[in-house]
Parts: sequence; structure tokens; C-alpha cells
Amino acid sequence: MTGEPFRKLSIFFPMWNEEAYVERAVGYAKDECEALISRGEILDYELIVVDDASTDRTPQMADEMAVADPHVRVVHHPVNRKLGGSMKTGFASATGDLVLYSDADLPFDMAQVSQAVRLLRYYEADVVSAYRFDRTGEGSSRAIYTFFYNLFIRTLFGVRMRDINFAFKLCRTEIFEHITLVSEGSFIDAELIIRARKLGYQVIQFGVDYFPRTRGESTLASSAVIRKILKEMFALRKQLKGLQPVVGVGS
Repeated sequence: MTGEPFRKLSIFFPMWNEEAYVERAVGYAKDECEALISRGEILDYELIVVDDASTDRTPQMADEMAVADPHVRVVHHPVNRKLGGSMKTGFASATGDLVLYSDADLPFDMAQVSQAVRLLRYYEADVVSAYRFDRTGEGSSRAIYTFFYNLFIRTLFGVRMRDINFAFKLCRTEIFEHITLVSEGSFIDAELIIRARKLGYQVIQFGVDYFPRTRGESTLASSAVIRKILKEMFALRKQLKGLQPVVGVGS
């Protein structure tokens, strides 16, 4: 390792009705954070569950884990705010100098967080965004949808990413002094990367093995979600007109 260890890593999970995954997600994240501490990469960590007004046992299970472990915190939404609202809460609640977000179903091996931390350090990056090596496990329709989605992002915003909506983004929290996310839907993943790039922040990518959801069902490619993405996409394009890079960033 080169340089000083990071002060604290915050990992948060947006959760809505994830009782089948909440204990596994928090447990695996804890194991990885303890490994990072043992290697001197970080000094401390926190695991944040953003409960998006779940109607199953997710809130109770998360609260029980927080009582048992001081590294675990739970933020409850009184009303359902979807992925965008949950991600904004997670980023706002993080107290570390690094923050990572992931889906509760752990679509990647938590051990790869160590690689992301090292890449961020060695390449002096501001954001590390993962992409999936193999997407066949999620079905052909989702793979086609994602291909055209990334192509559309490239066309409208000039931002070239292999998998911009994948739930693995490690960020230096200082970037949120200049980035204010506004999307309420699934477009928030792309909004984060687009704003970071437009402001001159260094965004790098690396590939991970992908593990599709085995319990419950994802609704990210539903027609309602796609309509909301398109609406927020064109709204962001208008907002970004005249946006200039942050002075000193990327220099």
C-alpha cells in the first residue's frame, strides 16, 4: 500500500423488502471492511441500511443488527422514495471519506471492494465504477436494454461507460461538495457519473464477475421505470448546459 490509509469507508445498501438479503449483505460487507482494516487500507467503517419504507421484516432485521453492532446504522424512510431517493439518503448519511453503494442482493463479490479501493488510491481517481464481465445471467432482454441505454447516454451526454447503471460505485465523499443529485428514479446511477465527468472528476472503470439476483424480482427494466429514466435524462441534459469543471479538479 502507498500513502496513508483512508479514514473511514461508508457502505450503504438501498433496501425495499429485502428480508431475504439484508443479513447476508451486511455480513459480507462487514467481513470485507474488517479485511481492509487488517491490511491498513482503512481505519474505520460504517454499514448503512437505507430502508425505503419496506413492508416486510427488513426494517426490524436491520434495526436488530444495528443494536448488535455499532458499525451498522439504519435510516428509515417514512414513505417509499425509490432507488434515487434511497441513494441520495445514503450519500448524504455517509460520514466516511470514501462511500460505496451496492444493491442488497450483492451482484458482485464483496472481496472486489479491496481492488476498487486500491485502484482509487493508485490512480488518484475520484470515482471507481464497476462493469459486469458477463451479463448473460440476467437474460437477453435486460442485456439488450442495457446496451442501448449506455449507447443513449453516450449520444446525449458524451459520456462513454460500459455499464453505467451497475450498482457498484466507490466515491470520494468530497465530490458531493459540488455534486447534488436530483433524480428520483433509476437514472440516478448515470446522473452521478455524468455530473462527475462534466465537473472534471476522474472516473475509472474495472470489471467484476456478476451474480444475478436469486431471490425476489427486479423491476428496473419495467415500462414505468424506463419512462421515468427518459424524463429525468432529458431534464438533466437541460440542467447541464453551461456547467463548467470545478477549479483545480483534474489538474
